[in-house]
Amino acid sequence: MKTNFNDSSQPTTHFEYLIIGAGPSGLQMGYYLEQSKRDYLILESGKKAGTFFNKFPRRRKLISINKRYTGNEDPDFNLRHDWNSLLSDDQSLLFKNYSKRYFPDPDDLVTYLNDYADTLNLKIKYNTPIIKIGRTDLFTLTSANAEIYTCKYLIIATGVSKPYLPAIEGIDLVENYTNVSVDPEDFIDQKVLIIGKGNSGFEMSDILMDTSSVIHVAGPESIKMAWKTHYVGHLRALNNNLLDTYQLKSLNAILDVHIDKIEKKNDKFLVSYRFVRADEAKKDVEYDRVIACTGFSFDSSLFDMSCNPNLTINDRFPEQNPEWQSTNIEHLYFAGVLMHMRDFKKSTSGFIHGFRYNIRALHHMLELKNHQVAWPYTSIPMVPQKLMETVIKRVNSTSALWQQFGFLGDLITLNENNKEAQYYKEIPIDYIPNSELVKDMDYFVLTLEYGPNHDQLDPFDVDVIRINQSATEKTDDSHYLHPVLRYYTNNEFVKEHHIVENLENEWFHKVHTEPLELFFREMIEEVSASYSS
Repeated sequence: MKTNFNDSSQPTTHFEYLIIGAGPSGLQMGYYLEQSKRDYLILESGKKAGTFFNKFPRRRKLISINKRYTGNEDPDFNLRHDWNSLLSDDQSLLFKNYSKRYFPDPDDLVTYLNDYADTLNLKIKYNTPIIKIGRTDLFTLTSANAEIYTCKYLIIATGVSKPYLPAIEGIDLVENYTNVSVDPEDFIDQKVLIIGKGNSGFEMSDILMDTSSVIHVAGPESIKMAWKTHYVGHLRALNNNLLDTYQLKSLNAILDVHIDKIEKKNDKFLVSYRFVRADEAKKDVEYDRVIACTGFSFDSSLFDMSCNPNLTINDRFPEQNPEWQSTNIEHLYFAGVLMHMRDFKKSTSGFIHGFRYNIRALHHMLELKNHQVAWPYTSIPMVPQKLMETVIKRVNSTSALWQQFGFLGDLITLNENNKEAQYYKEIPIDYIPNSELVKDMDYFVLTLEYGPNHDQLDPFDVDVIRINQSATEKTDDSHYLHPVLRYYTNNEFVKEHHIVENLENEWFHKVHTEPLELFFREMIEEVSASYSS
């Protein structure tokens, strides 16, 4: 039965944990607090969960994939290709049950999120916009309804909710991705400038393709394609139709320019450029419409001076330590897209399929730090073959290390006294060195990573030299995603082992298992020798 937290007579206004925002990250955090039976409440400004997706993306098509058929029955493996589901023990709460489309409709995601909240009986107070946050000993939150809430631990799960505008003179004169019309009929025979070379800019260009006379997409940096960089936030094939029209000379163009000034001249816009690739040559171009598609940023206006968090990355994100805690405000944490500050444009913390694992890790951090609940682990005999078998099984199925490549890792600590290893899953690798988990321990960290300079190679160029599966002597040259195991003693790096890449991402052949077992044997012998001495 769903708990009613929208009853005005509800007496309790103090909670150990408060979460602001009932989007995907707020719900995921709520799930773990509910599971651990903590005293918490989610405060949501809208009348239901996931309201951001009622409007965004504007073209009403998600770029997060929903691959329903993988030929594999392993639930963890299947999450590699399910970028919309939140984590839970209820297999009915998988997004594949809500949409058959590979690139789904965001309305289906809203339905899914609300079913997730209701089915799991998460404690949510809707229609409660928070307008002010202060702090003395406790955080004090004031709602637009004049309600006061207090908590010891505050988790912000609001996402990047404010449009980000670059420092361009006259940028305030133009339309914005957040509110511009998406009716193609409103752009008939118009010359349009779109500022921003990300997915939102190209999404808008696709919307206008049928009716506009000219579309220019402008920005100072080159376009980065997701299929080349392996960062899913870079331009996706789903949105890149404009590139064909540009290269096939169909009036549209991509401009590598610095925009110095935008002026309004009667009913036209005059835009002053400096071309990046032409010795800063200057040009003024006239447009009928200018649209800023320059992304979003964190809105810190809710915080008063008593708890205003430091910002970073052009003030777009709150600055965070390895626990996703504010660097200057104790007990203030961030969940969801805001976690992306720590792997900005490198891994996938800015997306559901990345931050769902971050939030599970944050939950374990809070349980350990605030409630002395040990981080879950399994024990393994400190035997090379057993360790190898455990790692091989793990890398062939894990979704967390697959999605959060180079950011989350599995930790294997060694205990020479009882000849056992402790295996911990999915820990941020920059959290490990200063954690209690590795104090006075020798340990391994397992990650999945791309090779060096992987984003400089053309993956479709047949002349690019790739490593043959049998060529094990240069496994650390693997360019594609592959497992990496690093060994540390006294928190100092000692040695690393790369498991050679594989086209099918299957690492269970002799070429993978035998060198890995040998690596474990060599490192364990070093541990034993150090203890003996």
